[in-house]
Amino acid sequence: MQERKALHTLLAKRQEDLPPRRMKDSYLEVILPLGSQPEIREKYLNVHNSVRFGRILEDLDSLGVLICYTHTKQEMQPKSPLSIVTALVDKINLCKKIIYPDCDIKFTGNVSWVGKTSMEVTMHMLQLHDGDYSPVLDATFVMVARDPENKRPAFVNPLVPESPEEEEIFKQGELNKLRRIEFSTASLLKMAPTAEERNIVHDIFLHTLDTKTVSFRSRKLPPNSVWMEDAKLKGLQICHPQERNIFNRIFGGFLMRKAFELGWATACSYGGSRPFIVSVDDIMFQKPVEIGSLLLLSAQVSYTEKNYIQIRVHSEVYDANTREHHTTNIFHFTFISENEVPRVVPNTYGESMLYLDGKRHFDAVMKEI
Repeated sequence: MQERKALHTLLAKRQEDLPPRRMKDSYLEVILPLGSQPEIREKYLNVHNSVRFGRILEDLDSLGVLICYTHTKQEMQPKSPLSIVTALVDKINLCKKIIYPDCDIKFTGNVSWVGKTSMEVTMHMLQLHDGDYSPVLDATFVMVARDPENKRPAFVNPLVPESPEEEEIFKQGELNKLRRIEFSTASLLKMAPTAEERNIVHDIFLHTLDTKTVSFRSRKLPPNSVWMEDAKLKGLQICHPQERNIFNRIFGGFLMRKAFELGWATACSYGGSRPFIVSVDDIMFQKPVEIGSLLLLSAQVSYTEKNYIQIRVHSEVYDANTREHHTTNIFHFTFISENEVPRVVPNTYGESMLYLDGKRHFDAVMKEI
């Protein structure tokens, strides 16, 4: 970090001082040779003899950062003055249930939209079958550039679309940004539920009232249902130096992997059969995680519909010296189970808001796919 302090002089004072880039300037292709190099397979193998999706999340995070460094690279600078970090995972949509552990994987990606200090990265993952690469997933990440010490925002090279198709991609990046702002503004932590959502909550309340007593407090669980309180799992992680990034903080991909694995375990125990990941959306990196922190993860089934299970994972760090808790991330995962799952039922007002938030995320995913 002492060495990086000296890089401050290389930062641009204005975005206009930086040369514009094209989308193809940041385009990268990376092969993960699971088929041709069996020795690396062990790290990626899960108990069902398919690829661990948590490892794929780590690789996507690393590739996203690499693409942004490629976009901002200056020919005359041996070292980049920028600290590029993941701000959020906008969405990851899968079109294949199973990723095979013995076939090569290809990742491709490029910067698809640029603000003043932020960059949207679009990535695709394909897998080799019978000599052809077929799509597995599409991912959209948002990265931010900071100064060499990762303290303040820093300007990045503007992006210039070169064709009508690229202009559409760039426009979609702008729309994604507006959609995120709109979703955040309407958050149930800030705004009351809509009239339709209030009716949903009241219907649940009426269906769980015990008809034998004339009491608002007496609640009864309907058949084939589970109280939300009974649909959660918790985990603890000690953040060791092995998982750090170049800024001496815990690598974001590691946090995603740990949250995904707890989310998967929650979906598995709730549905009683193997769940498959359908989508990851709206992961916000609110606060960096320091080495030595105790990372507390809490996974909750927030919404269910037929075979689908919506999981929310809340992650926070506990500082043993100050005895303070700080939220670092909220993760949203959509799983599909092999069988139809019980309905999750909220009991309190707070749980009802979690339920509605889960439904909002689930509906957004279904609209996408």
